[in-house]
Amino acid sequence: MKTKVIKLNPNFPEERLINEAAEVLKNGGLVVFPTETVYGIAANILNKDTIDRLYEIKKRPKDKPFSVHIADFDSLKQLGIVLSKDAERVAKRFWPGPLTLVALNDKKEKIGLRMPDNRIAVSLIKKAGVSVVAPSANLSGNKPPVSIGEVLLEMDGHVDIILDGGRARIGIESTVMDVTEKPFKILRQGAIPAKEALTDYVLLFVCTGNSCRSVMAKGLMEKFVNEANLSEKVHIDSAGTSTFAGIGAAPNTISVMKEEGVDVSRHISKNINKDILKRSDIVFVMEKFHRDVMINLMPEIKDRVRLLKEGQDIPDPIGRSLEEYKNILGVIKEEVSNIFLEIFKEEKK
Repeated sequence: MKTKVIKLNPNFPEERLINEAAEVLKNGGLVVFPTETVYGIAANILNKDTIDRLYEIKKRPKDKPFSVHIADFDSLKQLGIVLSKDAERVAKRFWPGPLTLVALNDKKEKIGLRMPDNRIAVSLIKKAGVSVVAPSANLSGNKPPVSIGEVLLEMDGHVDIILDGGRARIGIESTVMDVTEKPFKILRQGAIPAKEALTDYVLLFVCTGNSCRSVMAKGLMEKFVNEANLSEKVHIDSAGTSTFAGIGAAPNTISVMKEEGVDVSRHISKNINKDILKRSDIVFVMEKFHRDVMINLMPEIKDRVRLLKEGQDIPDPIGRSLEEYKNILGVIKEEVSNIFLEIFKEEKK
């Protein structure tokens, strides 16, 4: 058979072309499409012949079920899925994104669920109007493809349509987590680190350059958490609104934190982005304008953004004396200590 390749703009995919692929998918065809992790093969779950064909093409044992890809949370009801409160919290933290959840449907059957963070993928699933399974577009046991060239090596002539959306943004398979019972279990390590996926809280500290204030706050919170033996319950991160990604902590930051017994010499700065914000339960910022940046970037997280010092900005010490760094550290330490007690008072009892 001849495989049709359709090239799409990943940011502004042409609806007419996706409609064509969706119609093929709905009627029993196999469509390769991009996600943020790797390329997948979409098939209509209700078409037995198509599913059999997919197993044959993949050379995959039939006792290994395929995960279902969904476009939104409403699709869970259609699949008979009701997530527990804790499982729903995990889903909302990482979806859409590189996490596959294994949950129980209303027949008590385990089913893998994935909500991709890719415009082409979401549009294809919505337009097909059917439940879609989508394993990676490779022979079973081989490396999943992240580009159209890699897809063609194994799938050309075996699938009906390939949607070329460019190179996969992340390029690593999704993390797979079983949420059918507590404690949740990581079945496959992927794009999301296991500790971050399993944690109860994700706290984020944000300043401008991610080399001074947010580094201090993160280091202090990690110290408090470790001393209370709560490190398994919380993931702590930091970022900047305007930083040179990849630089280290400021020398004075390293010095004052060393006096606190915290080593931040290996810190690597990074800029804030939607992925980091989406995964954070609470975002602590140093200045009011940082809050504005967060909300402008992702309006839906407005209620999760807080000033570290309520009602007041904490000034940036960059370029100032060591004594000024010590003063700023003192302010940050007091606020972080209060926040720690506020969030973890129940766990400490």
